[in-house]
Amino acid sequence: MKKTLFLLISVVGCLMAVVTSCNDTETYAEQKEKEYKAISSFLKRDIVVRDADGNLVCNVGKIQPISEEQFLDQDCTTDLEKNEYVLFANSGVYMQIVRPGTGEKLEKGQSARVICRFIEFNILGDSIQLRSDVNYWHPSPDILNISNNSGSFSANFDTSINGGGAMFSQYGSSVPSGWLVPFPYIRIGRQDSEEGIAKVRLIVPHSEGQSSATSNVYPCFYEITFQKMRD
Repeated sequence: MKKTLFLLISVVGCLMAVVTSCNDTETYAEQKEKEYKAISSFLKRDIVVRDADGNLVCNVGKIQPISEEQFLDQDCTTDLEKNEYVLFANSGVYMQIVRPGTGEKLEKGQSARVICRFIEFNILGDSIQLRSDVNYWHPSPDILNISNNSGSFSANFDTSINGGGAMFSQYGSSVPSGWLVPFPYIRIGRQDSEEGIAKVRLIVPHSEGQSSATSNVYPCFYEITFQKMRD
């Protein structure tokens, strides 16, 4: 009798543990909903990004989303005074063009090697996660081999020169697809002054992000500069 009672209690205990475990584990739908709410909150907040020492890294501010239609009507520009970001509905990526760059756009059938430096801010974690605009990574920026294939852009990391930059070292060989969104709208010539380098800000949902964001379902804010490498 005691043995039977013990077994019954054990089974009930196991079932309760399983139920509790299931309750503690978020579903993918719940994770996506949390991501959506985090992005919505990020748009409305007056965001100032600081490093661990409290130094100003990026003043994001309150964001004014605009549609792709308005973006096209404005000649593919975003008004910086209004802090506009265009929302690309198909991908969920928001983009602000801070500087369009000089030189030429990458036309259909063309390829280029592009130097990228960036700040990565985990929106869900509300903190800087990675940055390559610091002295440590200055000799080893991320380099993209990027191609325009009939209007569709593809890219991979070029590690032949420096073994890979911060993004490649941290997350592996896949270039976040959200990083490719700006290329139809920016110019990536070689510039001698920083003011000529193309610069964008992006809000990238997990589905368009790096491997960790994709696996753990969190969005990131990026500030990125793109510059063509010397031939």
